[in-house]
Amino acid sequence: MSASRQIYLLLALSACCLLTMASPLHAGKYNPVLDAGDKAPTWDKLPATDGKSYSSASFQDKEVLVIAFTCNSCPYAVDYEGRLNQLAQKYSAKDSPVAVIAVNVNLVSADSLEKMKEQAAEKKFVFPYLFDESQKIGQEFGATRTPEFFVLNKERKVIYMGAMDDSTDASKVKQDYVSEAIAAALNGKQPKTSETIAIGCNVRYKRIRRKK
Repeated sequence: MSASRQIYLLLALSACCLLTMASPLHAGKYNPVLDAGDKAPTWDKLPATDGKSYSSASFQDKEVLVIAFTCNSCPYAVDYEGRLNQLAQKYSAKDSPVAVIAVNVNLVSADSLEKMKEQAAEKKFVFPYLFDESQKIGQEFGATRTPEFFVLNKERKVIYMGAMDDSTDASKVKQDYVSEAIAAALNGKQPKTSETIAIGCNVRYKRIRRKK
């Protein structure tokens, strides 16, 4: 092999290594942090619209946990409130093996905890609606849109993440990804679809200025 050929191969190998190192090791196709099958992040107690506080341990007796990242101010999130509430009603019995919760991490005034309480009362939410002022839970789940859904199995591994279903128009939904994932988890299986792209508004994370 010629010297020039050896140099070319070494440069190509170095470029591949750099690309691999720059890419997230566990990111999904659309999620920048998690991949299907990853252990879900845990969180400490967060305040909710019902006056209580909930941590990840609050739902440890449930076989399946559904987490919806949502807010008050996004029209997409508002459009999905009815579907989210309907899903939660389905599993609202105390002995239900499934828990459905929602989390808001936006810090704008329209998404304050007080406004969340107003929204929850007006829309008669039957699910715990949590607020995380630190935004940590959203960042650790890699949530980028509202609404965005995560389905966790009994081992609290992520078996589905992304959109709730295949259409923002409720009358045109043909595939309900979240319900399919719940059914699969209850049967100890993996859903056919483990990740989709979430459609909605950007989560409003604080901008952190880089130090000079």
